[in-house]
Amino acid sequence: MKKVGRFLSRLIRAIVILGICYIILMPLLTKISSSFMMERDLYDQTVKWIPRNPTLDNYKLVWKYMKYPEAFKNSLVLALTVSLLQLVSCTVVGYGFARFPFKGSKLLFGLVVFILIVPPQMIMIPLYLNFRYFDLFGLLPNGGVNLLGTYWPFILTSVTATGLRNGIFIYILRQFFRAMPRDLEDAAYVDGAGPLRTFVQIMLPGAVPAMVIVFLFAFVWQWNDFFLTNIFLGGKTMLPLTLDGLLFSASGYMVGGNNMLTGQYASLVNNTGMLMFMAPLLILYAFMQRYFIESIQRTGLVG
Repeated sequence: MKKVGRFLSRLIRAIVILGICYIILMPLLTKISSSFMMERDLYDQTVKWIPRNPTLDNYKLVWKYMKYPEAFKNSLVLALTVSLLQLVSCTVVGYGFARFPFKGSKLLFGLVVFILIVPPQMIMIPLYLNFRYFDLFGLLPNGGVNLLGTYWPFILTSVTATGLRNGIFIYILRQFFRAMPRDLEDAAYVDGAGPLRTFVQIMLPGAVPAMVIVFLFAFVWQWNDFFLTNIFLGGKTMLPLTLDGLLFSASGYMVGGNNMLTGQYASLVNNTGMLMFMAPLLILYAFMQRYFIESIQRTGLVG
């Protein structure tokens, strides 16, 4: 009976895992297959996964109308800059909450947690006006400067740990630092190290798993972000923006043409564009998978 029970347990586990894999991989495999299809393959009842007339025309069209090289470079620079700045600022803030309690610290940390449930649409107008007329608390003359259309809104919010989903990053790092033994810091203080040296040389090396998680999450969320990118960098050549306007650009409307894409072929072009948008993240995950899983396990996020 024990052997039967173990067999049934493994069978159920395998079925659940296969079901989850199917749900996750099915849309991706569909996009990969359709990206090589021609429009007539959609009407061919014998074509399911392998196109009868494989072509790279969809990729050529997407490469051209998404301005992929320029958009990729701009998005990569922005995502890396934002991720690194958020990692530094959130690490400092998380360590401060974990190791330096002060009057009102619990209230401030509660506000950090609370902001996780505040949708960005609620602060869209204040954010826009703040960076459209940025006056640095009234210190800049002539009504301030216009920072829209530049990376500065992302840089300023990242440096001050108020950027995209920084609340969860601060929470992760604060919990990780709290779980680290205080004996390490006490030993450093006894040896004559100050708070800054203790933080840099003792605490940071032990916090690498949490920092890897924060960096990867920050990079992926910034790469996928359309809302704030559209507000601060509307009209710029960024991958989320060019993907959103792909069908409009390819249809010929921008030059007054009338060669509108059919709905069927538009779906192929759109799938190809989304696949090229996701490709860098898939490559990143392929190379960082081991570090990502190890960091997840060591930070306890699996629970």
